[in-house]
Amino acid sequence: MQSDEMVEEKKVTIKIKGIRDGLLISLGEGEWPVVQEELLQQIMERSAFFQGARVALDVGNHILHAADMGILRDKLSDSGVSLWALLSNSPTTERTSQMLGLATRISTPKPERVIRARSTSLSGDNAMLVKRTLRSGFKVSSAGHVVVIGDVNPGAEVSAGGNVVVWGRLRGSVHAGVDGDKTAVICALEMSPKQLRIDEVIGALPLKPEEHVLPEIALIQGGQIVFQEWKQKERGR
Repeated sequence: MQSDEMVEEKKVTIKIKGIRDGLLISLGEGEWPVVQEELLQQIMERSAFFQGARVALDVGNHILHAADMGILRDKLSDSGVSLWALLSNSPTTERTSQMLGLATRISTPKPERVIRARSTSLSGDNAMLVKRTLRSGFKVSSAGHVVVIGDVNPGAEVSAGGNVVVWGRLRGSVHAGVDGDKTAVICALEMSPKQLRIDEVIGALPLKPEEHVLPEIALIQGGQIVFQEWKQKERGR
C-alpha cells in the first residue's frame, strides 16, 4: 500500500489545451523518461482523440538533446501525432528544436499581436533561424519571420506571420504574412516553389529558362504576387 501511494504522488501532471494550430500539451516536472512515458500513455489511452493531431509541446525546464527529441518525435508519429513545435525554458532545448526544424514559438491571438508598428529605430523583429535543409515532410511555423539557411525541398512547408527568407533553393511550399500582413515578402536564391502564398494571395511562378536563375523576391503589388530580382540596393538610396 505504501509503495502505491508513493507512485501516485509522483504522477506527472499533463495539461492539454486547444489552440489555433492544433493542441498545446504542457508537461509537468519529473525525470524525463517518466514524463515521456506518461505522455505516451495518455495518448495511447485517448488514441481516437489524438489521431492526426498537430501538437505543440511545452516541456518547461526539461533539457532535451537531439537524441531525446528524435525518439519523442518518432514515438508520437507512431501514435498518429505530428509534433510541429516544442516550447522550453532551456536555451539548449530551444536551439536543438530549431536545428530539428521545430517551431519554438506559437502564434498569439491577433488582438495581442503587434508586429507592424513603424519606427525610425532599428529594434529588430522576432524571427526563427533554421540552419539546415528542410526535406519532404518537414514543417516550420513562426508568428514572426523565418530565415532558412539551406534548401526547402519539395514536400517541405514554411509558414510565417512575417517574411520568409531562404538562403538556398525554394522548391517546397511557403506562406508568408499568414495573419494578414500584405507587406510580407518571400526571398530565395533560387525561386521554384511548389506553392507560394502571401496573406491570402496565391502566386503563380512565371516560366523562365533554367540558365536564368537569379535570387528573387516575391511581394504583393496591385493585388497579385509579382517577382523581382533580389539585389542589394545601391548606396545612398
